[in-house]
Amino acid sequence: MSYHKINRILVIGLGLIGGSLAKALKRKQFATLIAGFDMSPDEVRQGLELDVIDEGFNELAACVPIADLIVLAVPVKATHQVLEQIKPLLSSHTIITDVGSTKANVVAAARDVFGAIPSGFIPGHPIAGSEKSGVIASDDQLFVKHKIILTPLPESDPSAVQQVARMWQATGAEVLQMAVERHDEVLAATSHLPHILAFSLVDTLAREQDSTEIFRYAAGGFRDFTRIAASDPTMWHDICIANKQQLLNQIDNFTAGLAELRTAIEHTDSQAMTGVFTRAKAAREHFNRMLTRSAYSLNRHQDHVTFRVRKAMAIQGNTRVPGDKSISHRAVIMGALAEGVTLIRGFLESEDSLATLQAFRDMGVVIEGPHQGQVKIYGVGLHGLCPPPGDLYLGSSDISMRLLSAILAAQEFDSRLLGDDLLMTKPMVRITQALRTMGAQVDTADGGVPPVNIYAVESLQGIDCTMQVPSAQVKSGLLLAGLYAQGKTTITEPVMTRDHTERMLQHFGVDVQRNGLTVSINPGQTLKAADFNVPGDMSCAAFFIVAAAISSNSDVVIEQVGINPGRSGLIDILRLMGADIDCTNAADLNGEPVVDIHVKYAPLQGIAIPAECLSASSDELPLVFVAAACAQGESLLKGAAELRGKEQNRVQAMTDGLRKMGIVIDNKNGQISITGGEFIGAKVDSFGDPRIAMALSIAGSQAHGDVLITGCDHVASSFPDFVEIAQKIGLRLQKEET
Repeated sequence: MSYHKINRILVIGLGLIGGSLAKALKRKQFATLIAGFDMSPDEVRQGLELDVIDEGFNELAACVPIADLIVLAVPVKATHQVLEQIKPLLSSHTIITDVGSTKANVVAAARDVFGAIPSGFIPGHPIAGSEKSGVIASDDQLFVKHKIILTPLPESDPSAVQQVARMWQATGAEVLQMAVERHDEVLAATSHLPHILAFSLVDTLAREQDSTEIFRYAAGGFRDFTRIAASDPTMWHDICIANKQQLLNQIDNFTAGLAELRTAIEHTDSQAMTGVFTRAKAAREHFNRMLTRSAYSLNRHQDHVTFRVRKAMAIQGNTRVPGDKSISHRAVIMGALAEGVTLIRGFLESEDSLATLQAFRDMGVVIEGPHQGQVKIYGVGLHGLCPPPGDLYLGSSDISMRLLSAILAAQEFDSRLLGDDLLMTKPMVRITQALRTMGAQVDTADGGVPPVNIYAVESLQGIDCTMQVPSAQVKSGLLLAGLYAQGKTTITEPVMTRDHTERMLQHFGVDVQRNGLTVSINPGQTLKAADFNVPGDMSCAAFFIVAAAISSNSDVVIEQVGINPGRSGLIDILRLMGADIDCTNAADLNGEPVVDIHVKYAPLQGIAIPAECLSASSDELPLVFVAAACAQGESLLKGAAELRGKEQNRVQAMTDGLRKMGIVIDNKNGQISITGGEFIGAKVDSFGDPRIAMALSIAGSQAHGDVLITGCDHVASSFPDFVEIAQKIGLRLQKEET
């Protein structure tokens, strides 16, 4: 059956939820008629007086036959009775939904009343409410930015599901779908259990002899935690009965966890207590991100961010950039797999590196922080990771997924890695194919994209691998997997890539052999905890290096930047083009070379950029385009045909963006030609790639006219301080959110 447009909606039960839904739909003019039924004449009268409903009824026979959609906003235990009453009055096209907080018993009631579930019966549950009750508490904003869970059945007609979803979306809610059993399990943990605990705590304290004194001195924490104990006792009695088994399961889980914490307190087990508290704090912060729809949520629905850039006069001053992202990831990994306690300083608190940190928390590693760049990790050793409670969610961090895939391939438990919409499109073929050669059992979705499913194997085997395509992440993954393998693992690269993993393994006490382009590692070694200082991120510094190199009268110093041999390709290219760049105050920081980078403006000249330089600057490729576009004459990018995956996507994005800004770019036979010229104002798209967004911002600093860059949502997760540092040194860059 196809269900036609909804003209008349009937809400049965004018309490808080029913009244708020009716009021919201009436304000949005979602239907021609919003009617309300309630057993209480006073509730109906107030609903009309408060303009919550268009028409009110006290008899079902008068309103059910005319309704296109009926919402059962009654207590769960009353569902069976109401369905029996409305059954003989229903039209064949009427859709029925409900708002009950448990679904299995609602479905059972419908099955009992109707025999076969009607195709228009769509169970639902709004995750919203308050301690207030009655139609007088109706709030047309109650569902805005709240979730509505629909639990359609195999019998449900898709068009009916769509109509119910549209109704809830009209109230400003986000509509999700879930199986009935899963809904009741999730709600038992996230809603029902907290309410039961609040009721129990208040009741326990109220029965103490000195309860008056206890409540008199209770602070805000007690008030906030127990606020929900002011809810309707009868309703919660009914919920406990309706969702009995799921709730008992959650009470058992909580009781076991509380017993573990009690034991830790009794024995003054500081690490166990810290583990509970830090995991809980991190989980709470993650929960807040999900509520605010920020970057580290399962469904990334951020505000749309646009950068507006105006021509800069000069880039000047001294500054520092955040800790290196690649090294931050690896420092967490090494600290977690080491034996002992590791203190990391300078950790980059971006969404990507936080994803790696959270993944190890999910696998039982106690981690304090981050706080002002400091992270304390209580390592569990190579074989101390625990099975995660569920899928490991990694946000948009592809490096997290590739490196964790290698580590998890050697564990004695299965695991599954997934991420946000952006990460779920990124290919994982190179790392998964390489791990399979070591005996790993790993698969992906079609096209080699996530989710990555990893299955436990008895052991991995060391390999002698010659890589055809340079990749520091794949090399790092194989080295980490090699720690667990039987036999030596040897990797030969076609060109030198960044060697952060090799250097850091050595810092944590692992013997790594390097001979030219070949690196080897023997299994059976142990990582020993070691404090680690993260140098400034060269990839972050690169944007301001290029900004100063192309802006007249510029003079900027970027302090304490990591200049790993595999990360200096951009500086080499800029120097070949005539840039004035000095590296001073060289030092060694935990095995990583660091320098202060001093850049003064000097006119750039177009050159033929060697393929080896291009390969060594793959992450900075968008900035190579910008430098070439600002140089005098023509620049040729050799080896462009060898670029793959995200590099090719970035080539296309930069080509499109710079052409709109007036730059001539040709791409023929795998060789890219860029002719330096004058930039004009334009509206360009970064396609959600943070490096493209930031590189186009640097290009925009040379334009005559405003440059608007769309799709900048992910910059904050990649380089949180980009806008602030850019403004500090003289870039005229504004972030606009819609």
